[in-house]
Amino acid sequence: MRKLNIALLSGGKSSERQVSIKGGDQVFDALDKEQYKVTRYDPKFDIARLVQDASEIDMALIILHGPYGEDGTIQGLLDLLDIPYQGAGVLGSALAMNKLAAKQIYEQSGLRVTPYMVKKRKDTVKPGEYIKKFGLPLVVKPVEGGSSIGMSLVKEESSLQKAFEKAFDYDETVLVEKYIGGLELTGGIIGNDTLEAMPVVEIIPDKSYDFFDYEAKYTSGATEEICPARIDASISQKVQKYSKMAHRALFCRGYSRTDFILEGKDLYLLETNTIPGMTQTSLLPLAAKAAGISFAQLLDKLIKLSIEGCKINGL
Repeated sequence: MRKLNIALLSGGKSSERQVSIKGGDQVFDALDKEQYKVTRYDPKFDIARLVQDASEIDMALIILHGPYGEDGTIQGLLDLLDIPYQGAGVLGSALAMNKLAAKQIYEQSGLRVTPYMVKKRKDTVKPGEYIKKFGLPLVVKPVEGGSSIGMSLVKEESSLQKAFEKAFDYDETVLVEKYIGGLELTGGIIGNDTLEAMPVVEIIPDKSYDFFDYEAKYTSGATEEICPARIDASISQKVQKYSKMAHRALFCRGYSRTDFILEGKDLYLLETNTIPGMTQTSLLPLAAKAAGISFAQLLDKLIKLSIEGCKINGL
């Protein structure tokens, strides 16, 4: 049987470049070379080569995060080149990347989100207005981006302006959210038309971190991740149900991972990741492993789903 020609895309131009490269390395190592001929492309340097090779490529695995990789940009290029790829298309990618658009869609779908306000760089709203509405602490983050880059937990009014400046380094629009203290959970989804919910993962950052920030995510040993999560079955089922609802609401396909905060019995949806971290110890592969799916098998599944999805769409 002929090997499938896989284009493995990692690296890119975003602030999450190093995370993407690490994920690409582990995906390359895990792919079965008896089934696949794998060629690597770094979109920061190799777009022309990708276009040149397009007619020989059977599908692309996108292991990119942040702008130009997870926001629909590279997906649009691959659509133009008739190259199938795993995960959400242009629409789903763009919606999920924009936290404001995603929140508005969640709300329309009946999903609870953390209370929020929007601030643009030129807005003249006084810092005290945000505190008056939500109290302290507050969460400030760019509307677009991932891995908690540019995000701050503001514990006192004097720190709010600095948090805005940090967020504005990454976007012209930022979200100011009410801080919800609780247990962070994440629900993985795999599938196109028929969706399979993975076991829920419980995320416990070390007490030295205020929240699950970039360092807590990517520093070895900084966070404990438990799967299945130590929560009531009813809560676990709700996370899985809401993860499917979010997946469909944002027009995702193939796979996604949706993050939540559980405060008491209240479940707040934070965001949906259309290209979840893909190292062997990342959250979605961890959940898949708990479901009996190895990392290599997960990649096989995503490749199959991407090609099936392409056929369904008539490409």
